[in-house]
Amino acid sequence: MANIIRKFSDDDIEAAIEIWNEVVEDGVAFPQLEKLDVETGKKFFSNQSYTGIAINNDTNKICGLYIMHPNNVGRCVHICNASYAVKSDERGNHIGELLVKDCMTEAKKMGFRILQFNAVVSNNYFALRLYDKLGFVKLGTIPGGFLMKDGSYQDIIPHYHLL
Repeated sequence: MANIIRKFSDDDIEAAIEIWNEVVEDGVAFPQLEKLDVETGKKFFSNQSYTGIAINNDTNKICGLYIMHPNNVGRCVHICNASYAVKSDERGNHIGELLVKDCMTEAKKMGFRILQFNAVVSNNYFALRLYDKLGFVKLGTIPGGFLMKDGSYQDIIPHYHLL
């Protein structure tokens, strides 16, 4: 399977919303509680510094995405933050790795110097393994920093990577 990553366009909105909402509904990775609709989705994806879309070249279907934006303002605007989502039936195909690598490339092009993840949930083993493989640095553990969908709390592990 060959995949490419390209910039989001309005034509991607329905597939992007479906993938994003799937992760929100799972309640184990994204902090958002509200799902996107077409109106809020267009605004959300378009207001990011960059939204990348993963396309399966064999099927020409969207299989994942990422959003990237500044992590803060002013003197910290050189640090970006990103979130990644892969369609559930496409997971395990290394799409996440392609998304993270593309994000790092685009972030550097945009002048960001650091990519930081504020809240990697401690039981997101696939993400933790990927970030370790790509050389991200763990900043420690925040006990009970993420409220799971089932009402329990999981630790979060912030990470960063110099670009």
